[in-house]
Amino acid sequence: MPVTCIENQWLPLPDGRRLAVRMWMPEGTGPFPAILEYLPYRKRDGTAARDETTHRVFAAEGYACVRVDVAGTGDSEGVFDDEYSEQELSDGEAVLEWIAAQPWCTGNVGMIGISWGGFNGLQLAFRQPEALKAVVTVASAVDRYEDDIHYMGGCLVGDNANWGAQMFAYLTRPADPDLRTDWREDWIARMENVPFCAADWMRHPLRDGYWKHGSVCEDWSAINVPVLAMTGWADPYVNTPTALAANLQAPAKALIGPWEHRYPHISKLEASDFHSEVLGWFDRWLKQEENGAEDLPAYRAYMQEHFNPTAQNTPRRGRWVAEAEWPSPNVSEAVWNLVPGGFAESAGEGTLTVSSPAHLGQAGGYFCPGMRIDNELAGDQAEDDALSLCFDSLPLENPLELLGRARLRLKFSVDKPVAQLAARLCDVSPEGVSQRMTFRPLNLTHRNSHETPEALVPGRTYEAEIALNECAHRLRAGHKLRLALSTSYWPMIWPAPEAAEVTLHLEGCALHLPVRNAATEIDPANPGPAQNFPVLQAKELRPPSGTSEHKVLEDGTAVLETFDDFGETRDPNHGLATGSHVAMRYAIHPDDPASARFETQWRFTSRRDGWQVAIDTESTMHCDGQNFHLTRKLRATEGADETEVLAKEWAETLPRGLL
Repeated sequence: MPVTCIENQWLPLPDGRRLAVRMWMPEGTGPFPAILEYLPYRKRDGTAARDETTHRVFAAEGYACVRVDVAGTGDSEGVFDDEYSEQELSDGEAVLEWIAAQPWCTGNVGMIGISWGGFNGLQLAFRQPEALKAVVTVASAVDRYEDDIHYMGGCLVGDNANWGAQMFAYLTRPADPDLRTDWREDWIARMENVPFCAADWMRHPLRDGYWKHGSVCEDWSAINVPVLAMTGWADPYVNTPTALAANLQAPAKALIGPWEHRYPHISKLEASDFHSEVLGWFDRWLKQEENGAEDLPAYRAYMQEHFNPTAQNTPRRGRWVAEAEWPSPNVSEAVWNLVPGGFAESAGEGTLTVSSPAHLGQAGGYFCPGMRIDNELAGDQAEDDALSLCFDSLPLENPLELLGRARLRLKFSVDKPVAQLAARLCDVSPEGVSQRMTFRPLNLTHRNSHETPEALVPGRTYEAEIALNECAHRLRAGHKLRLALSTSYWPMIWPAPEAAEVTLHLEGCALHLPVRNAATEIDPANPGPAQNFPVLQAKELRPPSGTSEHKVLEDGTAVLETFDDFGETRDPNHGLATGSHVAMRYAIHPDDPASARFETQWRFTSRRDGWQVAIDTESTMHCDGQNFHLTRKLRATEGADETEVLAKEWAETLPRGLL
């Protein structure tokens, strides 16, 4: 079916602000069901290439596709305030109402999105707008505190600062002068008032009302529309699909493949047929076609096996499996008690201690693979394992399949008031290559609550439990299962203020494994290879490239430096040329957790004919025993001679509390 793309249309909000809309319309007058994607990532340039691979395909199948810039971003009017704010979600309700009221729409609207768009699709479903009839959410979270890029297990995620710095750079770009005559005035206002996101998120170190807002797990019954939830094992957002499948009363299906943080059809890890999954779901719930989407297995998963992991994008190994219902009767819990060096059927005796160097975690990879060019995946864990307290099984006599969330039950004491413990489950090959299957950290002061943590009393004995992230993994015969414990996991997790020693009291320590034994396998109904899809014919003005380097300075400081040049391209539809690059540096001394430091520099450029602007940003974060220190700088220029338009600096100092 021929498709018409409308490059820009203005969507009026009740208060007079206008949001910028790009649309793909099927041939004919309709009416059509609609698909909405609602993001702050700039429809005009930021997501234009990706949008061409999705919305044009969906429009050709009879959907009106609508891509909207969040207020204060891209070409939209207004002021951006925060991620998933009340303004964003109430505006989203108005957007849905507007779409449903258009003469070309049947009144049935679905939402699609990955990451931000996956989040706000669920959050808007939670608010029950009449027009929203179904959701496809990819790489999102149901709990904004526990499973986003800010906190995990009560620990501060290292990428909180990185993501805040990225949003700082993103949000300071101007609207397109071809669409906004007030672009320059608005641009300066955006830069002057850009939120200090990293610091704002750190003002909420506990699971308070700020994080509960937008966390759909607060009331599972509030979502009453069908939800298809997807993610990939190389993506950090692995816990959402099964949580939705297990808890929603509305139809909900979970799908987890081998992918990183990209839509599956453009994944560098086994690209898969995303389009058919989306169209099948929306055909059922927006077009009311009886295609059996509701009869899909509750949970479809790519069961990974050992594949000699590297930081680079390399082929996965595994097979697809499915469970008709979730939780599944095919999964039972096996209890492996911790004993020195391994596991036993009966409870262990005595104690073991763990105190890790602060730089442990160098093999952990980037928090959110899919955001950089390459060199971002978890590699061989052997070096990190050597610095950890490890428990190894004997070589397995038979294959062992895990499906679900392993739980680690702990009895422990510590020597400091604040301490962390990171747990990793690894598949160790006979050659000694250690592949991380899943992991999870815990701030031990949060052992009972993320809302009311308590400082630890040195020497006192406590109990805690770590629910590791979801996994689907088959260990082959001859391989070993390894549990690796450490008191640091840098740069994935920002370290505790001082080195701590955790003593495990083995009589109360056990690993609870979700062991899958399926007498018969059902049809996994897995997506096939990615189908052909349209690609934006942008002119490449500078090719993308990336580098990553680990090094150790003379004083022993461990440094990770990355550089990603995302290139420069010219859009064929409106002639705008955009480019960007980012440099990042993580540094820490093994003997001093308080030496942790993060630095990043972004550069964005936009130009067309004689018009040209550039934005350069710098962001840093470091700490001491009592506080976190964050800085950021901005310099914006215009013209080929880069005449300065605005230069500004900010600094924040925030108390650590129990982080």
